Amino acid sequence: MRNLYNLLFTFFFWLSSPYYFLKMWRRGNWREGFGERFGNYATRTKHALTNRNAIWFHAVSVGEVNLCTQLIRSLQSRVPNLKIVVSTTTSTGMEELRKKLPSHIEKIYYPIDKKRFVYRAVAAIHPEAVVLVEAEIWPNFIWRLKEKGIPLFLVNARLSERSYRGYKRFGFLFRPLFEAFTGVGAQSEADAERLIEIGCKPEAVRVMGSLKFDAAKIDARRVLDVPALLSQIGVPAGAQLIVGGSTHHGEEATLADLFKRLKPRFPNLFLIIVPRHFERGKEIGRQLAAAGVPFVYRSEISDRTRFQPWEKHCLLVNTTGELKFFYEHATVVFVGKSLTARGGQSPIEPAALGKAIVMGPHMQNFAAITAAFVREGGAIQVQNADQLFNTFSELLNDPGRRDIMGLQAARVVKENMGGIERTVDMIVRQLDGSELFFKPEPLGISDLKSQISNPPV
Repeated sequence: MRNLYNLLFTFFFWLSSPYYFLKMWRRGNWREGFGERFGNYATRTKHALTNRNAIWFHAVSVGEVNLCTQLIRSLQSRVPNLKIVVSTTTSTGMEELRKKLPSHIEKIYYPIDKKRFVYRAVAAIHPEAVVLVEAEIWPNFIWRLKEKGIPLFLVNARLSERSYRGYKRFGFLFRPLFEAFTGVGAQSEADAERLIEIGCKPEAVRVMGSLKFDAAKIDARRVLDVPALLSQIGVPAGAQLIVGGSTHHGEEATLADLFKRLKPRFPNLFLIIVPRHFERGKEIGRQLAAAGVPFVYRSEISDRTRFQPWEKHCLLVNTTGELKFFYEHATVVFVGKSLTARGGQSPIEPAALGKAIVMGPHMQNFAAITAAFVREGGAIQVQNADQLFNTFSELLNDPGRRDIMGLQAARVVKENMGGIERTVDMIVRQLDGSELFFKPEPLGISDLKSQISNPPV
């Protein structure tokens, strides 16, 4: 089985590599840390890990990085002898890691799942335990950890219907991999049942809830003054803001069309679009220009930028890590990847801020979370662009209804918090007694005198 997987992986790796290298090039900053993707870590990283008990977290991209930050803060206070390594797959994820985590935490790129790259990476990091944030299943990596007897955890785990069917279809490959997990934190009872069915040991699976409820907090430290930024580009105080968050292909053009139809009825309306992938900025800019919506790129705004009132009708955010600050000032929020794309993005962050949320029909990746918000009146789910237009119109015209939706959404978030602490408890209980938890006994007076009299050579 392993030989077949490695043969097929090598073939498809070389076949798809031009596409992925092009994608990395478009995102920029791809050269830095490029060798790490092949398990070649810098001498500085290796020295930092020498003779240290390390726990390795893997966060695929930006969303998982936010969860990692919360997990690490909680875990560090409980594990005294700990060195933390965090890996990510994307350059945007790495940028967020460097923003949010202190310098003493090692930040690396996750190795490509080719046998020799994985072996090289595991030998360099030499982790005492590995924590995967959400389902990122790479066979060679898991096989190597199992061979080395390294505890492996899967946290904030959820399985969409599509993933569930895929793992079942190839159960001969994935069942032994899922059996390797020491502990699994599932988002819901349904996810727990599916994880057990595809191979996870029943005793290893615990329902923790979604960790994103805990990770949705806005930092007290503001790195972006949104009202000041909007004032620079001619948006007056008190303007109504539609924020399209984490949008995907097709949704920006739809929002632009709806905005043009709404603007005559709501003259004080302004549109903010934050695409999921900032490198699509130029493509989206062309769509906005073709739709006749005057816009400005976020990256083009400096301290000297000044526009006349209502000279621009849209802000296109082609930077990363700022969505939550725009959500904070939204009148109405549209959650992307839900109208013209499938899967959906998380509605938790705007809900935690008490915002009126609208999303499309395709929220498969957050089905249970979406159902909770809709059921409690904290969000509205529409089926098409016409319904989206009508919902926007109703909410913009009814501040009382927006307030009630925001209160309900925030209540759902508050009631579902605590997943971070429950997950850390699971990890701590499983690792209790390992070297990670070794803490020297405090020295007594006689010990101190002995050390002073006989200092080490």
